[in-house]
Amino acid sequence: MNRTYETVLREHFSTNRQMALLSGPRQVGKTTLLSLLEPKVTLNWDDPADKQIFTAGANAIAAHCNLDTLSPIPPLLAFDEIHKYPKWKNILKGFFDKYAARAKIAVTGSARLDLHKRGGDSMRGRYFGYRIHPLSLGEIAGLPLDNGFLRPPRKTDPALLDTLVRFGGFPEPCLKTSPKFHRQWSRAQRDQVLRDEVRDLTAVREMSQIHLLGEFLTAQAASSVNFTTLGKHLQASTDSVRRWCDTLENLYFCWFIRPYSRNIPRSLIKEPKTFLWDWSAAPAGGHRWENLVGGHLLKAAHFWTDTGLGDFTLHFLRDKEKREVDFLLARDGKPWLLVEVKSSADAPLSPALAYFQRETGAQHAWQVAADLPSAGADCFAATTPVKVPMSDLLSRLP
Repeated sequence: MNRTYETVLREHFSTNRQMALLSGPRQVGKTTLLSLLEPKVTLNWDDPADKQIFTAGANAIAAHCNLDTLSPIPPLLAFDEIHKYPKWKNILKGFFDKYAARAKIAVTGSARLDLHKRGGDSMRGRYFGYRIHPLSLGEIAGLPLDNGFLRPPRKTDPALLDTLVRFGGFPEPCLKTSPKFHRQWSRAQRDQVLRDEVRDLTAVREMSQIHLLGEFLTAQAASSVNFTTLGKHLQASTDSVRRWCDTLENLYFCWFIRPYSRNIPRSLIKEPKTFLWDWSAAPAGGHRWENLVGGHLLKAAHFWTDTGLGDFTLHFLRDKEKREVDFLLARDGKPWLLVEVKSSADAPLSPALAYFQRETGAQHAWQVAADLPSAGADCFAATTPVKVPMSDLLSRLP
C-alpha cells in the first residue's frame, strides 16, 4: 500500500534543505514511511547506545553517521523519539547548522514536537512539520491523489468502509482485520498512552485520574466536553482537567475542535467537542461514524496545511436555537465545506445545513450517510445541501 505521505516526503527531501519533523500517534506508520527512503541511519532515543551518541552532541552524531566521508548521495538521518530529551531542540539546531549540506534529516515523535517549551533556541526556518494520521479510505482503496489535493471520484468497495469503522485506521489492526488482535492492540495502545507516555513525558503525577479521564473522553467521543462536569467526576479543579486534556491531546490520544462563531448569530462558543485518534474505540453507532468522518477531515486539513496548499482548520457549528452542523472546514479563514454525519440515509436532510450555508457562505454543504451506497459521483460539484454517500466523500480526501 502506498501511503499519501511517501510522495510528500520524497518531494521534501529532493527539493528542500529543511528537516522533516514527523509527528503523530505511536504505531501510525512514521518509522515505516522512513524505511522506504534510502540510504538511512537511525538514532532512537529509547536505545541506550543511541541515547549516548545523541547527548554527546553534533560532532558525535556526525561521526556515528560517517558524515566526514564524502558520499554521492546525502544519507537520510532519522532521529526517533528524541523529544523525550529536554535539550533536543538545541542539539538539533546545532547539528543542522553544521551538517545540513551533508545529510537529509528526519525527526519523528509520538508527541507534539513542541511539547517541551524549554527546548532552547528556536529552530525557525530549519524544519517543515508533517502530521501523520491513520489510514484513510482513499489510501486503502489505492486511489491516486491528483495535484496533492483530492482523489478522483470513484466507486469504492463497501467492505473497505466497514473495515475502517470496525478496526480503525492504524495500519496493523486495519490490515489484519482480526477482532481478537484489534481488541488486544487497542488495549495496549490505550494503556501505553494513558500510563507510560504521560509518565515519561510530563510532570503529571495524578496517574489514576489521567487514566480515568481517558476513559471518560473515550465514552464521550464525538460529543461536547464540559470541563467543569469532568472536574466533579474526577474530584479535580477545572484548570487541572483542562491541563490534563491538553496533555492527552499533545500525546495524540484525542483531539478537540472548537465552534466556529464568526458571523454566526447567537453562536455557542464555549464547549469544544472531543474525538479519538483511534476512532474504533468510540462508542458504536453514530458517534463512531462521526469520529471516523472527523478524523478524515482533520487529516485533510493537516495534510493540505502542512504541504503548503493553504491554511485549513476544522470546527463545528451550534447556536442557541439548537441548530447544529457536525463539521465546518475553513479554507484560508473562510468557511468552505459543511458536513453533517448520519449513520442512515433515511434521516431527512438537516435544515441546519441550508441555514448555516447562508450564514457562512460555505461553498459546499453535505449530509453524509454511512449506509448510502457509493455512487462514484463528484460531491464537490454540488453547491447546495445534498445527501452524499459517506464513502464518496471520504475516498476523495488525502
